[in-house]
Amino acid sequence: MARMTPLSVLDLSPILQGGDAAQSLGNTLDLARCAERLGYRRYWLAEHHNMPGIASAATAVVIGHVAGGTSTIRVGAGGIMLPNHAPLVIAEQFGTLASLFPGRIDLGLGRAPGTDQLTARALRRTLAASVDDFPRDVIELMGYFRPAEPGQVVRATPGAGLDVPVWILGSSLYGAQLAAALGLPYAFASHFAPAELDAALAVYRARFQPSEHLTRPYAMAGINVVAASTDEEARALFTSVQQAFVALRSGRPGPLPPPDPGFRPDPGGQAVLDHALACAVVGSPGTVKRGVEAFLERTQADELIVTTQVFDHAARVRSYEILAEAAGLPPP
Repeated sequence: MARMTPLSVLDLSPILQGGDAAQSLGNTLDLARCAERLGYRRYWLAEHHNMPGIASAATAVVIGHVAGGTSTIRVGAGGIMLPNHAPLVIAEQFGTLASLFPGRIDLGLGRAPGTDQLTARALRRTLAASVDDFPRDVIELMGYFRPAEPGQVVRATPGAGLDVPVWILGSSLYGAQLAAALGLPYAFASHFAPAELDAALAVYRARFQPSEHLTRPYAMAGINVVAASTDEEARALFTSVQQAFVALRSGRPGPLPPPDPGFRPDPGGQAVLDHALACAVVGSPGTVKRGVEAFLERTQADELIVTTQVFDHAARVRSYEILAEAAGLPPP
């Protein structure tokens, strides 16, 4: 590729049509081991709830599963939806993970619920808290990772004094502004909400304030990649996530369906795909190489995080292998 850029993996641990969560979590660990072998930098999992097609709802637990089954790759949350949790609980969870797997745990934080409003209420028992509390909660959470001070009444144990890198996630200018103000790394969710990608990256870089955590802006962008031997094969594999997105946006979330080369959404469904999956590179090794290079040229991202929603696990693993080969990733 045009320049050596770290690549990472975002795994939604998809539950397949006809499969179950146990199968999905087994596939997740297998893919993580593959990513580690291929030289990917991070392996992140995302918090979603009441989603019959996603097995990573208990995100910290799945991170422990992956970290325990690998040895060098960084493992983390992309992300934890902080409004669903008390900051102390997350500090203790990730303090525990950092104690078990020192130097390998990342904590990405988002302000969306990762679900619908009824499920959010079931998670929190009340919706009295607002997403507008997010900056305060981030600061409180980061405070629990500082060394405990004499007389400090509430401490995160484990957590206090541990190095747990915190990232801000976002799909709008809000997260970009917060990450810049706090001097934190920023990850943009362009893999499903790309509309404000360019503006958010520009705001983040222009407003970044150096901090004890980071001296210069560091931006990661999400991208969908489906790679196969031929463009035709890759496009067929890509129909699984296309079907899933149309169903989700139509209020019918479900397991990831098998590919359907004849899939043709109606105009409304096509509009959903044109928006949500605009940042997607699908094709043969050459097509993927050119597409990812163009995305890097556009974003100047410091790192890319790649999601590949493919029904067949072997084909999914092969997609990441093709991308690693195209990118010339050095093995760890």
